[in-house]
Amino acid sequence: MSARPRLGVVLAAVIALTAAVVPSAAAHAAPKVPRTAVLDGARLQETKARLQHGDPQLKRSLENLTARADNWLDQGPWTVVDKPKPAPGGDVHDYLSQAPYWWPSQPKTADNPWGCPYVQRDGQRNPEVDTGTDRQDVEKVFDSSYDLSLAWYYTGKKQYAEKAATVLRTWFLASDTRMNPNLDHGQFIPCKYDGRAIGIIDFSQSYTSVLDALAILETGAPGWSKNDRTAMRAWNTDFRDWLANSAFGKEEGAAKNNHGTFYDMQLAALAYATGDNDLARRTVLDARALRIDPQIAADGSQPQELARTRSWHYSTFDLVAYTRLAAIGRHVGVNLWSYQGPDGQSLFKAVDYLLPAATGAEPWAHPELEFHRFAASDVVHAAADAGDRAAKAAVPKLETPPGGDLWALRPAAEQLDSIAG
Repeated sequence: MSARPRLGVVLAAVIALTAAVVPSAAAHAAPKVPRTAVLDGARLQETKARLQHGDPQLKRSLENLTARADNWLDQGPWTVVDKPKPAPGGDVHDYLSQAPYWWPSQPKTADNPWGCPYVQRDGQRNPEVDTGTDRQDVEKVFDSSYDLSLAWYYTGKKQYAEKAATVLRTWFLASDTRMNPNLDHGQFIPCKYDGRAIGIIDFSQSYTSVLDALAILETGAPGWSKNDRTAMRAWNTDFRDWLANSAFGKEEGAAKNNHGTFYDMQLAALAYATGDNDLARRTVLDARALRIDPQIAADGSQPQELARTRSWHYSTFDLVAYTRLAAIGRHVGVNLWSYQGPDGQSLFKAVDYLLPAATGAEPWAHPELEFHRFAASDVVHAAADAGDRAAKAAVPKLETPPGGDLWALRPAAEQLDSIAG
């Protein structure tokens, strides 16, 4: 036998042995980096690699995440056309929600079926808002698509991706069930307003999670097609333009409290997700003087949120928007964490103001109808990751949220206690 044939036999044997001992390159291929708006896609990729190498702490977190995702598998999908009656404009495809803190002041009768006029009770949620509108269903769309897409990304189990795709396609894309890309009838008040600019917060508080879910699915999820991606991008572009140009959008953008912060966060995320990086960057930059300077005091308190009956909830709530806006800023070259206002205002100070109550060291000294210490956990994590030493020291003392601490798997702040409006 010549040397060449013998060499071929040896090489074939080596290749066969290697294939038997070493998994294929495809099995260990680095997961794709999602182009997420709030989440750090590179960090997700690193986390998935750590999971593949058996990180025990991440494994426990993944069990909590997949438990949430498993719970969604036999629920939904949901659609705006299922509500008992359409929004005041008459189109069942228009989103409808009711103002949560407004209550009937008169007995409901045949002549006055709503019990009008409605009066405001700040912080007290009217149970009517959870029936007959789209509010609860859309929150399920937001939460399920986020949990399911993350669970697919980390486990590769196609049932998670396919369920997320069905949820998103039903709510946003299918012709018979899709939602129109506007919020003209958000937080209506019976007998008073057919919709209000304030209703935009129904989406701004959580819709960025959908944008990140979409970016995760676009890394190659089964069940989410190229046509789906194209159609969803068109929906998001239309929604971005409505948010930026409509009368309601402009009014919400002018809000001086958490509504304005969440508006900026949502607009910046939509701009980034739809390729308008200039708008995203400009929105984050403008938030320094427009939001931080007037909303955060020199000591880190948020006076407008402290005036609420649920001051703890709204102080953490506003910081969810700020920390997510800062995360978007990272993608477009703006470090919002490093900004200091003329009186020394900063996001770090605002988080540090919460630390005594967040760690249980001191009671919260302001009005709060329903105090949950864990509500601050995510924003403290965000500040710690951004370099705040006090926040980093506080992390081990935080209260674990219901369902476990998922920060390691989805490092972007969520509102962890109930959102009432």
